[in-house]
Amino acid sequence: MSKFLDAHLDLKNIDEKTLKKLVNSPRDEFGVLHVNMLYNKAENKVFCMLDAPNREAVEKHHTKLGQKCDWIMEVEGAKILE
Repeated sequence: MSKFLDAHLDLKNIDEKTLKKLVNSPRDEFGVLHVNMLYNKAENKVFCMLDAPNREAVEKHHTKLGQKCDWIMEVEGAKILE
């Protein structure tokens, strides 16, 4: 699996409770798993760190949730895990 970072620059009425539920959900039918979400309620923005097979899976995952990504980027981590 690859890691992806995406941004939503308008949360469209998604509340904090829903974000916490999503980030703790199991891998979905597209193979997408939320690793983490960073959000700022006052700014109405959220950034998702996802584990997914490809960019298309990330897009399908968000479409199912009724969300549009303002951008999606495949990323690599710099922290060494043992």
